[in-house]
Amino acid sequence: MKHMHMIDLSTTFAGLKMKSPIMVSSSGLSTSLDRIREMAAAGAGAVVMKSLFEEQIRFETTSLSAGSDYPGAEDYIRTYARENSLDNYLGLIQSAKEAVDVPVIASINCLSGAEWIDFAAKIEEAGADALELNIYFLPIDKEKDPREYEKAYLELVSKVIKRSTLPIVVKLGNGFSNITWMVHQLYLRGVAAVVLFNRFYAPDINTDDMSFGSSEVLSSPAEIRNSLRWIGIVSSQVGQIDLAASTGVHSGMAVVKQILAGATAVQVCSVLYRNGVDYIREMITEMKKWMEKNQFESAADFRGRMNYSSLKDPSVYERAQFMKYFSSMH
Repeated sequence: MKHMHMIDLSTTFAGLKMKSPIMVSSSGLSTSLDRIREMAAAGAGAVVMKSLFEEQIRFETTSLSAGSDYPGAEDYIRTYARENSLDNYLGLIQSAKEAVDVPVIASINCLSGAEWIDFAAKIEEAGADALELNIYFLPIDKEKDPREYEKAYLELVSKVIKRSTLPIVVKLGNGFSNITWMVHQLYLRGVAAVVLFNRFYAPDINTDDMSFGSSEVLSSPAEIRNSLRWIGIVSSQVGQIDLAASTGVHSGMAVVKQILAGATAVQVCSVLYRNGVDYIREMITEMKKWMEKNQFESAADFRGRMNYSSLKDPSVYERAQFMKYFSSMH
């Protein structure tokens, strides 16, 4: 039996060497240098910086310039606000790189392919180890062919890859008609890794005063089922690209499950908001105990052992089984 201190949790994700497969995903947790240090000390393999939000900066620049009566002032204010937001972000990346010895991954929340492509080069200069793109085009136009939305994702990614030598990670939502196809297309365009899945703002309605608000912001452990299914399927079909699982990963055993399904890494967020950053230590201890019990020396020893192509009956990953289960209940 292997001793826990001999167990190797290191992995390589998007070409980056990580001491563990646990990444802290883009959130408010990664805006504090002290917290970033705590994450690295607790065993996080990498930290994704809070996203630079295109829509937020657009809103800020529009608000600032709205009251101006001077010709040219609007453009000046808009440019100043945009560059000020970017400068603050680049400064945080530089500080984080100096503070910790784990990969620091920048993140941009993209709505369009405009000036954001130029930001990729500046982020590289600031010392980020990789760039995660959070792309989301809400498909609400009834006249628009779904393929046009997919094309927009791929064109944006291609433009960023031409401007940057950083490893590009794309964090996808789950609203594609063929997720496996999309991941394969991203791989063909040079994307280093894909994260499944992004968790977007979802509206809720307050029936007391008929106002809009936000639904539950933090994920629950039950939400792992969607990413687990697709990690299992995509890892078997597009094996050349690294996959990270995100949403619903709330324990060391959840990390183990995702690696068994084929993930190279996992992203955690909600569990750290609930239990504190130091909870990463407990997750790692839980993983090591399971690996010791099952005679695994490294994560690579069991990665993908239970993905779609590794099972005698891969239909367990398919939705039809859900109906089969309920139809057998009386």
